[in-house]
Amino acid sequence: MTAPAYDDQNIFAKILRGEIPSIKVYDDEHTIAFMDVMPQAEGHVLVLPKAASRNILDISTHDLLHVSETVQKIARAVVKAFDAEGVNVIHYGEPAGGQTVFHTHVHVIPRFEGIPLKPHTGGMADSDALQVQADKIIAALGN
Repeated sequence: MTAPAYDDQNIFAKILRGEIPSIKVYDDEHTIAFMDVMPQAEGHVLVLPKAASRNILDISTHDLLHVSETVQKIARAVVKAFDAEGVNVIHYGEPAGGQTVFHTHVHVIPRFEGIPLKPHTGGMADSDALQVQADKIIAALGN
């Protein structure tokens, strides 16, 4: 399988360039993490490399290492911030794997026993509510 070339007009590339706003919870030299605007649960965060890649199939090992480190930081923070019982860490690769935005990203979702995830489609979440959640995650990252 030969994947299509990276499209620098995808929504996450635009967020990385500052063309579209996001509610950031973490930002370093190699990665960024921000609130998912169509969350499947409270505290749903996306972690992205700043370098261009479509998904796990074409990301450099160097960039994947940085993404993995940030995913772990964010996972620990969302569990702490929301007193979660667990966490989902999810990556979708290519359309057959469920990917809809073609810039590498990992979903980090705090989980609770017996509470199903909401669908990842439909309306966008209230930005004020997302900011409250982001502030809790940022506080948890600081401790």
